[in-house]
Amino acid sequence: MKRDAAYYESAYNPRLAVPGYAEHFERWRRKSSQARTSLSGYLDVPYGPHPMEKLDLFRAKGPSRALFVFIHGGYWRALDKSDQSFIAVPFVERGVTTALVNYALAPAVHVQDIVLQLLQACAWLYRNGSNFGASAGKLFVAGHSAGGHLTAMCLAAQWPRFAPDLPAKVVHGGLSVSGVYDVVPVMHTPSVNVDVRLTPAEANRVSPALIPPATDAPVYTAVGGKEQEGFHHQNKLLRDQWQSVVKDDLACPEDNHFTILDRLATPGSTLFRGAMKMMGLKS
Repeated sequence: MKRDAAYYESAYNPRLAVPGYAEHFERWRRKSSQARTSLSGYLDVPYGPHPMEKLDLFRAKGPSRALFVFIHGGYWRALDKSDQSFIAVPFVERGVTTALVNYALAPAVHVQDIVLQLLQACAWLYRNGSNFGASAGKLFVAGHSAGGHLTAMCLAAQWPRFAPDLPAKVVHGGLSVSGVYDVVPVMHTPSVNVDVRLTPAEANRVSPALIPPATDAPVYTAVGGKEQEGFHHQNKLLRDQWQSVVKDDLACPEDNHFTILDRLATPGSTLFRGAMKMMGLKS
């Protein structure tokens, strides 16, 4: 069935579906500012030469049990790691070293450039995480929205081809929340693609649903029950295409595209428990 621009906007533009969406951004910033005053760590650590290639790394309380890498969303064109520092708090409390990664934003760069930046960030953390108290060889990735897409791309990465000193399994598990895994629909969503500038060739290269997972690392997915049709379709698509590695789909029936992120930082929630299980830890 041929779809028009209005359909893609209704299915893939969360700002249309959630009145007052900017209030969620402001709440995250307030919570994150408070979090940074209580967390022990290192801010704006460079992982590459680009001014946006920086990460924040928060030390676990007690011996580190895992390294949890979180990738922010914003359709590859908005937001910042500092907006979502609050994600780290409950993980740090449970002995998980937590890194939040920045990347360059569209339209200054393309999605394929951002994918390479995230691979560089994970490679840097694999090589250097133990210098910051993280557990060597226990790197896990999670992301929300565009970060969910980037999480899947990290799990599809052929790491030894990216850098010969890397093992096949740099990432030992992933949690992808409200992601887009076939990005062709984004190409047809005018309000987004005006900045993202996807072409058919690039869309095929950066769609993880069209690429097999690189290892047997477990994958967990989630989408809010109140999210738009497009995000439910995308969630099912990844589960179908990656069924050999998808371990669970974490139910968040009362959440929209923005409130689901708060759930990840809420101990006792299905999403938080799933993140801990993905890392092989009790919550």
